[in-house]
Amino acid sequence: MDINEIMQYIPHRYPFLLVDRVISIKPGKDIVAIKNVTINEPFFVGHFPNQPIMPGVMILEALAQTSAILSFKSDNFKVNDDSVYYLVGIDNARFKKPVVVGDQLVLHATLMRHIKGFWKFTAQAKVGDDIVTEAELICAVRAK
Repeated sequence: MDINEIMQYIPHRYPFLLVDRVISIKPGKDIVAIKNVTINEPFFVGHFPNQPIMPGVMILEALAQTSAILSFKSDNFKVNDDSVYYLVGIDNARFKKPVVVGDQLVLHATLMRHIKGFWKFTAQAKVGDDIVTEAELICAVRAK
């Protein structure tokens, strides 16, 4: 999926759209996406001026957006004005290495379960062969 198709499935837009491309997706199973980390990201102005490091919460958000794409693609559901997809829980989050300008984050999410509008995923972000962040994410679709 390119950026135009991604934007059909999740409502995020610049500067908060954190998924650049979907490499592979198996609806109901898993997804692999990428985020290219560039110096023009707005958070690098203050985090940190002399040593830009991508904030861990932004990596988690990129993983949540990747998970949302998998949810919507699995249910063949696209963004609309009637509902919203929330990140409602993060369990066992670990930040193993810093993510810096020039890195390409490879975002992996695997569906653990889907029950009554709640989705649970295992998620990992990698740079090269190194896991930089991992967590379990819980998301929910709710009517506005």
